Amino acid sequence: MGLEQLTEHVFYLPHEPETDRPMLAYVRGGRFSLAIDAGYSAAHVGAFYRALSCAGMPEPDFTMLTHWHYDHSFGLHRVYGASFAHWRTNDFLRQEREKARCDGYFTALRREDPFYAREYTAQVDPEIVPAGVSFRDGLRFELGGLAADASHIEAPHSEDCVCIYVPEDRVLFLGDATSEDFFHGNYMDQGKLRRLVERIESTDCKYCVLSHAAPLRKSELLEYLENILASRNPDGSLPL
Repeated sequence: MGLEQLTEHVFYLPHEPETDRPMLAYVRGGRFSLAIDAGYSAAHVGAFYRALSCAGMPEPDFTMLTHWHYDHSFGLHRVYGASFAHWRTNDFLRQEREKARCDGYFTALRREDPFYAREYTAQVDPEIVPAGVSFRDGLRFELGGLAADASHIEAPHSEDCVCIYVPEDRVLFLGDATSEDFFHGNYMDQGKLRRLVERIESTDCKYCVLSHAAPLRKSELLEYLENILASRNPDGSLPL
């Protein structure tokens, strides 16, 4: 699988459904480059970097996490350059690192998540590390000729969700922010989703990028999310 180009400055390694590896994105500025998410594993990061090399691009100077979930963060120990995350993301990763000290933690993950079992064999366990730099509200990356703005957002998927907006290319990266909370019974908080929709509506973007899908036009994503809102009960549950 090779690198694909979305806009003049935005490239990505597509989502892999077989293992549920999320998309890894690359924003190339005149001076610096930014990767979005750290991948499922060292192998995932290695595949990303090989795709960059084949396209004649250097390894990223910076890597920004969209949230703490392991398919987005367990490759963090392998990334090149400085890494960044919301402070809650780092807090969650430190908690996961403590849990991983217990015998059977990774065995349970393999049993509960077939995608995790495919990514990590019984002989290989991940190295869990927090990002090197954390922030609370927002952070701007000046990449040379363009910027990337990382912002903590309210979202139904996780309390640490971060979006990354590239205004020059009108691209908004949302990670998994629009999805249910898989760690709490697939609960979909209608209020949080509605407020996220309003945030997307107010953002001057042409493309919205989710981590487990192909890039969408803003209008396509908003239509999809409005259908989700219309199909749910006020408490977030599905109608019987």
